[in-house]
Amino acid sequence: MTATRTILVSGDHAAPTVAAATALHAARQGARTLLLAADDPHRTLDAALDVRLEAEPAGYAPGLAVARTDEQAAFRHALGEIGGRLKPALDLLGADPLDPEELTALPGTARLALLRALPAIEADVLVVLAPPPADLIATLALPEQLERYLARLVPEQRQAARALRPLLAGLAGVPMPADWLYEARGKAAGALAEARAAITAPGTSVRLVTAADAHPFAELRRIRAGLALHGHRPDAVVVHGALPDAALDSPDPWLAELARRRRAELAGLAAADDVPVLATGPAEATLEAVADRLYGAGPGPEPRPAGPWTVEDRLAAEGLLLWHLALPGAERADLDLVRRGDELVVGLGAHRRVLALPSALRRCTVAGAGLQDGVLTVRFTPDPALWPVTRPLASGPS
Repeated sequence: MTATRTILVSGDHAAPTVAAATALHAARQGARTLLLAADDPHRTLDAALDVRLEAEPAGYAPGLAVARTDEQAAFRHALGEIGGRLKPALDLLGADPLDPEELTALPGTARLALLRALPAIEADVLVVLAPPPADLIATLALPEQLERYLARLVPEQRQAARALRPLLAGLAGVPMPADWLYEARGKAAGALAEARAAITAPGTSVRLVTAADAHPFAELRRIRAGLALHGHRPDAVVVHGALPDAALDSPDPWLAELARRRRAELAGLAAADDVPVLATGPAEATLEAVADRLYGAGPGPEPRPAGPWTVEDRLAAEGLLLWHLALPGAERADLDLVRRGDELVVGLGAHRRVLALPSALRRCTVAGAGLQDGVLTVRFTPDPALWPVTRPLASGPS
């Protein structure tokens, strides 16, 4: 069962404090809350809470339990799923299987551990101390990427495998793994679908954390663009260490000017993509004080759906179909577009996504693209060889 509200808190060294304060606030609002540390090798959340987190949830405050993802357990579970199936092949090669005590989680296991944990959480509110933004975006993109790889490498059609299996079995002298391979594929596809449903649920959102004195606004734009590429939008940006309002009237001209400049930066950040900006002061003493400063007596920011991706029909006026992709924060210099069959590969700096074209656009050729006000518009013209202009054209996405 997926939590009805999931908040993925990601950012700099203050993210553990913000995650803990967010979870504590939700519990004080009466929600059954779980605070989960994911990809936190240095146990920064443990330090913020002054407790040692374990894989099994433990009570921390009324209505609030705390836990951490277990990379080793996730890795052993994944190998356990296929270990028995591989034994005949290992015996054939004369290889000894690894003992459980020998298994060490490989790089990237933390992402899989988080994705495996999300669908299993039962809580009203789940607050996750998530990986840093770049790793979080990669984690959010992983289910779709792996589903694509499964579809290409292990297609559901079994006919070819069934036809070749007796021949291969005779040549190799061992049973061929066609049946169990497809069984494993089915399990993997089901797990990926659950993880994808959890991260794309209407109640799931990302909350970014950054320092007031880091001038991070260009970096935040890139992070927002990367999230938007994969269908996510921050519900808020938390700026910690902000100067108090009293600094605006300070007799020290340098401090007053710095406070005005920081206030203008925060206003500009809030205006970009209309993202709510929350701020903590230089030194709130307790998690309760941080929660009060951020959220007051209210529930806090709500999830914000990503901008719509729509197809606009301009065939009658211009002979074009336009695909509008909302990518707030994207910059023209970071964009890279490649048409590949019925797909469009969109690169945005370090991030990349393969998008299936809506049905109307698959029978068109790309005529150009432009980025304006955070919206990428790709222009398509009908291909007469595939879709004669005498036929009526559909105008909406599939």
